[in-house]
Amino acid sequence: MMEYIIEMLNIRKEFPGIVANDNITLQVKPGEIHALLGENGAGKSTLMSVLFGLYQPEAGEIKVRGKKVNITNPNVANDLGIGMVHQHFKLVHNFTVTENIILGQEPTERGKINIKKAAKEIKELSQKYGLEVDPYAKIMDITVGMQQRVEILKMLYRNAEILIFDEPTAALTPQEITELIEIMKRLVKEGKSIILITHKLKEIKAVADRCTIIRRGKYIDTVDVKTTSEEKLASLMVGREVSFQVEKEDSNPGDVVLKITDLVVRDSRELKAVDGLNLEIRKGEILGIAGVDGNGQTELLEAIAGLRKVESGRIELMGKDITNLPVRNRTELGIGHIPQDRHKHGLILDFILSENMVLQTYYKHPYSKNGLLNNEAINKKAKELIEEFDVRSGQGIYTRTGAMSGGNQQKAIIAREVDRSPALLIAGQPTRGLDVGAIEFIHKKLVEERDKGRAILLISLELDEVMNISDRIAVIYEGRIVGVVDAKEATERQLGLMMAGSGPDMKEGDF
Repeated sequence: MMEYIIEMLNIRKEFPGIVANDNITLQVKPGEIHALLGENGAGKSTLMSVLFGLYQPEAGEIKVRGKKVNITNPNVANDLGIGMVHQHFKLVHNFTVTENIILGQEPTERGKINIKKAAKEIKELSQKYGLEVDPYAKIMDITVGMQQRVEILKMLYRNAEILIFDEPTAALTPQEITELIEIMKRLVKEGKSIILITHKLKEIKAVADRCTIIRRGKYIDTVDVKTTSEEKLASLMVGREVSFQVEKEDSNPGDVVLKITDLVVRDSRELKAVDGLNLEIRKGEILGIAGVDGNGQTELLEAIAGLRKVESGRIELMGKDITNLPVRNRTELGIGHIPQDRHKHGLILDFILSENMVLQTYYKHPYSKNGLLNNEAINKKAKELIEEFDVRSGQGIYTRTGAMSGGNQQKAIIAREVDRSPALLIAGQPTRGLDVGAIEFIHKKLVEERDKGRAILLISLELDEVMNISDRIAVIYEGRIVGVVDAKEATERQLGLMMAGSGPDMKEGDF
């Protein structure tokens, strides 16, 4: 039996001004789940894009099943049995599941595409691998987790044996993550080999056999996952010891900054997502909102930020009614917003990094005068922020933001919003897509803002994060706050019961 199904030997990949992969070697055994671990911008996705034929390396060689190959484009990769699920899915949103899966390999009869036959094959394939999807559903109508299943089925439909998953859990709910881990295990039992790009240590420990670590484009080590602790993996990834606990003094809350009264907000289907919600946040505290995804968190966040219309109720910022104010007025009154969807509400992807860094302030002194932008001042501010927040990009402040890694896009938004030091900072999934080193840094920044007297509203689907960083925790269920508890005294079990709809004093035996 061959020792390695994939060998990437001494790979070097350069872009203008940066060496993304510097002499990296990766060797994957048949039938294993091999994790590729590294910080945001370490070169993980670039290395896999070389394997998938999206980039051509400057040096090194690739062997598949022991034979040297030249992968000039993704079609060559597909022919070699290599498939890839990208971090940002490559799906046509107004096409059906079936149309997306067969795209480029449409089965035809007498010159016509036989959708019925293809849908039947896809149904059988999805049942075989436990990837239940509706072949006739449109991509725009299904969840992110289902979209990911479509991407996996695209690979399987093309008979891929080597499956690359690029940050597959970045946009998934905890339940969907658990399901994906089971799917990966099933795929390996069926004889597939998997390369998993990630920086989530829990997931590596849950599913991977071996792990290759790269740091700032260089190979660091390949380790056996079972015998390597999360702490060791973290220190190999970032090059120093990483603290998993947030160190902070007790909060000293002041006056009320945000007061929400009887708030009602509808979702995109015109159903009540926020239903008579009441909440207060004070100066100098972090209020975390815990809840199962889909209980009104997104709509609440968007209503406070001004991105979604309020049906009834009242939102007050430092005593001023802002319920119906435009977004810019809210920003100028002292609201900062780290949105849950960084592409939709956080960045203009076709703008360069420096332009994105002043999206909230470009019309003010010193960034503009008499309607003309002052690029020197903009660039100076952008350079300061990318240095302070360690935002990594190929061409520095001139990098097109859409070409940056997801984690570095997130750090850019956080840098911009935290730098303004707003009275109220709304942080929606602030560490989604970030590595442990960056998470540690962002948590410290949020605590620093709290200690300056800012009010911080944290919404996260990671219960550990909510418990770790919050001073108080409000639990949301079906659009209402079912209880608010002191974070120091809260237990995971208590919060779990509240997230299922019980009150804060209810015990497990009460069910």
